[in-house]
Amino acid sequence: MPVVRIYLPVGRRELEHLQVTRTVDASPSSPRQGFAVTDELRSRTPNADVEELEYAAFADAVAASASARSAPGDRRVVAATDADPEWVSTGGGGAVSSVALVAPVPMSRIASFHVDEDRGVPDDGGQSDDLLWYDVTELAEVRTLLG
Repeated sequence: MPVVRIYLPVGRRELEHLQVTRTVDASPSSPRQGFAVTDELRSRTPNADVEELEYAAFADAVAASASARSAPGDRRVVAATDADPEWVSTGGGGAVSSVALVAPVPMSRIASFHVDEDRGVPDDGGQSDDLLWYDVTELAEVRTLLG
């Protein structure tokens, strides 16, 4: 079965909810913004390979994750998820990789978390998109990093 890799910016509250419910909430009436390789992204970067396209979608999620933080000094966090295509609707955001997740994603469909190495990352747009990688089984450690 094909899946769509969606990068979801998440904050502290969402990680707490995920640990309790084992689900990322989303529905058609309450969609979540995510980022993925879209047709529009492909058309704007016709010579890019799959890895470059994935990185572009990931970078858009990292940029959006700054607004998902509870406080300015919090670390940015992105969850990489594998969604069924029918769980995803294109458009709805400013980035060409923006998608709307319209169905809940179970923990079993989360591949990894990506977290800032240090606290206090500035919001100046010059920050690095290189985040540390954590396996989904390390959710408790990721939550500890956020305090």
